[in-house]
Amino acid sequence: MGLFSKDIQTMDDLFVHQLQDIYYAEKQLVKALPKMADKATDRQLKQGFVTHIEETRIQLQRLEQVFQMHGAEVKAVNCPAIDGIIAEAEEIFGEVEDKSVLDAALINAAQAVEHYEIARYGSLVAWAKQLGRNDCAVVLQKTLDEEKATDKKLTTLAESRINLRAAS
Repeated sequence: MGLFSKDIQTMDDLFVHQLQDIYYAEKQLVKALPKMADKATDRQLKQGFVTHIEETRIQLQRLEQVFQMHGAEVKAVNCPAIDGIIAEAEEIFGEVEDKSVLDAALINAAQAVEHYEIARYGSLVAWAKQLGRNDCAVVLQKTLDEEKATDKKLTTLAESRINLRAAS
């Protein structure tokens, strides 16, 4: 089903489709994050990725909860956006030899993912409220808050030392 296919005719259809999209994205991240943690050389960055793996698993459980609360089948649909972000990151990682620069590239890739997730979860929270599903919005808001916090941590880590080390 494409984003603007005839299968999406209502706000409810769109809401469920985006749940399926972000569910797929989170599942892909559970696979990608360990690879990113393995490549990271900065201890804090490596630990951040490891911590985010478990957080992402919890976020998947929340999504399953929202599917059930909304009466929708727990299902993933392919998300070309997250596939592209991950593929681009893996391509760049293979090209970077300097470990300090690699850590900066890892943060950049992680933030691309976080920004995608923030956009998706932000829309889902707003749509849940519009659909009168404040119960779903509350659950989704927890994840949105976590994604924003992760983005902020990545920015702090990048600006306080990773980028400085990469540039020297």
